[in-house]
Amino acid sequence: MASRSGRPLARLTAALALPLALALLVTGCGDSSGGGADDGTAPAAAEPADRVEPLEGPAPEPTLPTTVTSADGEEVTVTSAEKVVPLSGSLSELVFSLGLGDRVVARDVSATFEQAADLPVVTRGHDVSAEGVLSMRPDLVLAETTTGPDEAIDQIRAAGVPLVVLDPALELDDIERRIAAVAETLGVPEAGQALTARTTERLDAVRAELPTDGDRPRVAFLYLRGSASVYLLGGAESGAVSLIEAAGGVDAGSESGLDGDFTPITSEALAAAAPDVILVMTKGLESVGGVDGLVEIPGIAQTPAGMNRRVASVDDGVLLNYGPRTDQVLASLAEQIHTEEPAA
Repeated sequence: MASRSGRPLARLTAALALPLALALLVTGCGDSSGGGADDGTAPAAAEPADRVEPLEGPAPEPTLPTTVTSADGEEVTVTSAEKVVPLSGSLSELVFSLGLGDRVVARDVSATFEQAADLPVVTRGHDVSAEGVLSMRPDLVLAETTTGPDEAIDQIRAAGVPLVVLDPALELDDIERRIAAVAETLGVPEAGQALTARTTERLDAVRAELPTDGDRPRVAFLYLRGSASVYLLGGAESGAVSLIEAAGGVDAGSESGLDGDFTPITSEALAAAAPDVILVMTKGLESVGGVDGLVEIPGIAQTPAGMNRRVASVDDGVLLNYGPRTDQVLASLAEQIHTEEPAA
């Protein structure tokens, strides 16, 4: 079997698999109705419900069998999709968005949106439990190239369960391919076309409202896990460049010459990046103690972003999903990085 590798951030840690809610908030920025919170973060805006929106109308009926080529080179024939186990939050989101959520019988730890919250979890930490998956007697298992350990994937296949590995979406242009691949596997290509059309329409609507003139702020994507002393600066392969550029920013890491995915944060690297805005994931920001703790990381306070406390925060599991809710992420990110009000 071909080896499985995936998105850069998933290779660093499975912490992306901890979405809490689509908490898109501006941190460290002023608010006309009040000051910042005592912990150094700005007051959060009202959080939208963490729900997946299925396609309108009756649920599609899969036309099976389908035979697809898995991303790891295996040819897989799917004969039934009555009991489906998606092994990532983004895959679960796609199955539910296609209108087939009632066929999902289990989830991994990253699928925490409302409709999936009561499903049994078949991962231990962030590793797949083959025994847990097989106990659900699934007809189909959907996995990512980052799903592991490999032994668990092999054990599921050895039990005769059709398992399809899919490539992750790494940028906005991958969304259509990703939806089509999941829809084809499930035997609902027309639903895939409808979901692609809806997603594209919503992204286009957001793009139409984005600023087209003025300065493009330099945005540095930082991956933080304070409890593990992990402080990383994203480069050209971090997975965030496409989103930052679409929101009207410049990826500060790649512009400063970082060609890989992530590099440890140093004062020299931050000085070269010179970000106007720092982009972080919500859990990462919490792990360092909010904005007050963030600016204590060596080198942060000396950047324009640190001096002005300009920090954009997006929920961990949604930021790089590149799926049906990316329009919400893009709209929030654009609003945040173009906000220039000083901290309260």
